[in-house]
Amino acid sequence: MDKPLIERLKCYYNDFRDADLNCLGDYYSEQVVFKDPVQELHGLLALQDYFNELSAHLQTCQFEYIDQLVTADTAYLKWNMHFRHRKLGSKRISVRGITQLQFNDVIYYHEDIYDMGSMIYEHVPGLGHMLRWIKSRLAK
Repeated sequence: MDKPLIERLKCYYNDFRDADLNCLGDYYSEQVVFKDPVQELHGLLALQDYFNELSAHLQTCQFEYIDQLVTADTAYLKWNMHFRHRKLGSKRISVRGITQLQFNDVIYYHEDIYDMGSMIYEHVPGLGHMLRWIKSRLAK
């Protein structure tokens, strides 16, 4: 028997750098709504274009799934994303996030929630130092 949609999707994203973006239609509706802290997209072609752009500068990108809650039409996946990006140096960056998915036979709503600061801003020279200093001051 074929794996359920969410398990297949997790395998697909396991190594995002090597994912075949032409296969997104196997998982997503033509009218998919995709949201993340950067933008909101409508439609499979817009999602393909966005992922092509994102992966262009990635050196590595793996997802480690920590926990999940899956019902008949909704899923919540908690994950760590580990990546290296050419524009952020060669350092491995890890970011924790959660994905909400709504689906029937395919996914029609995908929302990623994660901290842009820990993903990008803290790794920009100058800005990163200032953000880490502010965080340390707030923690006291």
